[in-house]
Amino acid sequence: MIHGPGNKGNLNLLYKVVKKGIPYPLEAFENRRSFCSIDNLSFVISGLIEKEVASSIYNVGDDESLSTNELITLMAAAMGKPANIWKWNKALVQLVAKVGMVIHLPLNTERLQKLTENYVVSNAKIKQALGVNKMPVRAEEGLRKTVNSFQ
Repeated sequence: MIHGPGNKGNLNLLYKVVKKGIPYPLEAFENRRSFCSIDNLSFVISGLIEKEVASSIYNVGDDESLSTNELITLMAAAMGKPANIWKWNKALVQLVAKVGMVIHLPLNTERLQKLTENYVVSNAKIKQALGVNKMPVRAEEGLRKTVNSFQ
């Protein structure tokens, strides 16, 4: 997920949920997600323009991945609020999601999978091509900048 000040995607929707204090009941599910700050994307684009980089397919992302629980905690901290994360029993949540498929609840098995699955990419290949050991902006720093832009 590419993010930066003024982001209008899913990150902004999650921000609104956290801001309203709506509980996130999926703490029991541990996942990892890759993010890419607009600053790191700009760094990579500049590097591709300025250096002779072999034509290839590259994954671009921040060096660190974060869980959804960590993301919510980071958002809440940026707002000066406590993170409202609930640890419901996984089996109970999965049962509710199955029922949600039948009676059309906001939580169904498809949404549960999307909310809890991993999506991590490696940026090692692009860093090697650019001759750098790390991206200039850490994931938490870039996300904090994005979240602060929502306020």
